[in-house]
Amino acid sequence: MPSVASLEAQQYYGHPRNAFWPILGALVGAGPDLDYVERTAILRRRGIALWDVIGRCRREGSLDAAIRDVEVNDLGGLLGREPTLRAVFLNGGTAHDLFRRHVARPHPDVLAGRRVVRLPSTSPAHAARSLAQKLDAWRAVAEALAAET
Repeated sequence: MPSVASLEAQQYYGHPRNAFWPILGALVGAGPDLDYVERTAILRRRGIALWDVIGRCRREGSLDAAIRDVEVNDLGGLLGREPTLRAVFLNGGTAHDLFRRHVARPHPDVLAGRRVVRLPSTSPAHAARSLAQKLDAWRAVAEALAAET
């Protein structure tokens, strides 16, 4: 679920200290120096879909631990309709756990032939890894894109 800052900005990863856009800048040229519309256009051109596992929930503040009453987006349906989506990269443990519980277990058929990768969270709250360490792990996205060409 987007942070309070992201919801206010009406942009995924809108918190200025979130590492998502610096990482995607390094990987595919969609860095925070570009405006949001241009960044998301670069993702689309590179074949990257950006969607939250959570469609709706209740949460006080921005911490994942405060998430309650989760309703997930229909990722199983999306994967079923879009055979060209070859990999799912999940930003952090909460997204991975919710995806596993609400998509992978009830819809294992839509994951056939697809990679599902848990990546370290880009959130500034996840300070256990440096930006360089996060970037190194996130290189799996660039590797998946290179394998598609």
